[in-house]
Parts: sequence; C-alpha cells; structure tokens
Amino acid sequence: MRLYSLSVLYKGDPKVHLLKAAYDVSTFNFFQRSSVQEFMTFTSQLIAERSPLGSRASVKEQEYLCHVYVRNDGLAGVVIADNEYPQRVCFTLLDKVLDEFSRQVSKMDWPSGSPATVSYSALDGYLSKYQVQTPRT
Repeated sequence: MRLYSLSVLYKGDPKVHLLKAAYDVSTFNFFQRSSVQEFMTFTSQLIAERSPLGSRASVKEQEYLCHVYVRNDGLAGVVIADNEYPQRVCFTLLDKVLDEFSRQVSKMDWPSGSPATVSYSALDGYLSKYQVQTPRT
C-alpha cells in the first residue's frame, strides 16, 4: 500500500491551479520519475477541475486510485495512491490537510498562489507519516 502524491489546489475561475504538492516517486525508475510526477500533477488538476464544489470522489486512473475532496470554498485536495490503500484513510488525510492549510495560508493568497509562493511545508511530512510500511517477515 502506497501514497504517491498529495496536492492542495484552488478551484477558481476559470480553472484549477496547484498551490502546493508533495510526491513520493522513489519506487519508480530514476529516468521515469519526472514524467510520473508531471502525470500526477496533471491528473490532480484535471480531477479537481471536473469535481463540483462540496464533493468527494475516488477515480481510477491507470493503476492508481485518485481521491479528491473539493470544499465549498474552492480549496481542493487530491491524494494519489495504489489500489490497496484504504479510501477512508485518504479522505481523513485530505480533511486534516485542507483544514490545516486553510488556517495557515490566507484565503486571499489562494487565487494567485503557486507552489513557489505559498508557504506551507507540512505536505511532505504527511505523505511520509501516512505511508504504510510493509512489515518485514
């Protein structure tokens, strides 16, 4: 069970843009990592764009499950995980991250923010904390 991506986006007019993201592409071939990360960024934006405000959904994309939560205020979160990762845990993580993000980052910064300008550093920590370690036998 693995988490690959955790993204916070803003769904405004006319389109969705990425505010902050964390990726774990360590299980992929070194030469594939940048294209896998681009795929995850694009997929996260696309799924958030197609989801209505106030909705939660899980979407299968290739061998991944993408879990999206779009709040009524336009803040959205997307987790990309493998098929075995529990859906309930993904939505708990998204709730926690979006609540914390909205407390730490001013709502006025959401429409114009980007990963370079938004100062929120907790995503990498959440991604590694929620990573399920396979038990050694």
